Formats: sequence, C-alpha cells, structure tokens
Amino acid sequence: MTIDAPYTIRAATAADNTRLAEFGAAQFSAAFGADNTPENLAAYLAETYSPEKQAAQLAAPDSPYLIAEEAGRPVGYAWLKFEPAPEGVPGQRPMELVRFYVDRAWHGRGLAQALMAACLDTARAVGADALWLSTWNRNARGIAFYLKQGFRIAGALTFVVGDDPQTDWLMVREL
Repeated sequence: MTIDAPYTIRAATAADNTRLAEFGAAQFSAAFGADNTPENLAAYLAETYSPEKQAAQLAAPDSPYLIAEEAGRPVGYAWLKFEPAPEGVPGQRPMELVRFYVDRAWHGRGLAQALMAACLDTARAVGADALWLSTWNRNARGIAFYLKQGFRIAGALTFVVGDDPQTDWLMVREL
C-alpha cells in the first residue's frame, strides 16, 4: 500500500517570487538568526531576500528553483544554478545547490530527502555531472544530512553575513 505524501514538489515560477522571498528569509532567520547579530542578520536578509531579487533569480536561465508545498503553503525550497565552481569540485559541468530549506515542522518527515532527490534529478536533467554546496561549518544538522545524501567535505569557503565573514564547508557529490 502506498501513502501519498502530504506535500508536492514542483518547479517554482515567477509568480512564486514573493512567497520564496518571505519563506527564505524566515528559514534563514530560524536557522541562523540566533548566531548572528541583529544588524548583520538584517543586512543579509535585506540583501538576499526581496521579491525583486527572487524574481530575477527565477527568470535566470539554467537556474531552477524547486518549491515544496502543503495545501499551497511553502514548506521547503531549493535553488540550483550553474556557477563557476571553486577548486575541489569535480566534474566537467558542476551545478551549485545555492539554497536548500525545509521548514522545521517538516524535519524528520521525509520531505528533505524527497526535495534532495528532486534536486539531484533536476541537476542530471540539465546536464550537471556534480552538485556542490556550501554550508556553515557550525550547521551540524545540515552537514549530517548532506553527508547522508552522498556529499563529502571538499574544502572551506568564506560566507559573509552582513559584515561577518564566516567559514562554510564546501561539500560535493558526483552525479
């Protein structure tokens, strides 16, 4: 017997820009807000999550967004794009997993695994031969998840929140 998932995963469209901006800002704040100053957090959110910025990203070629929804409400999303890869990333056509968020209420319910599977399928479908991402080196839950999904740590990168340079792990997975 199969049980239907209570969510759907689909390609995001231009009409999703405001929802993605609001959801992304809320998820980043929930995950990392307590570890950053209010000023740095506000600066990062203002720079990164606006409906206009999301609209531009959604319109970019070779830059798919996936959105997971329950009853029309976002519960997760991922953004992939072809971007010059840093040293340590394998493959001839690597793709970056820029963002990957799942609402905390959905942790442990299989949504993250399903969203990652959709990311891997999407990357393969557009010709990527590797997937890479960066995640804060203090994001233990995220690192554990990515390792379980077949990624490995391949180096370190700097990620700036406001005016605070932080260390991210570069993680890679061949497809």
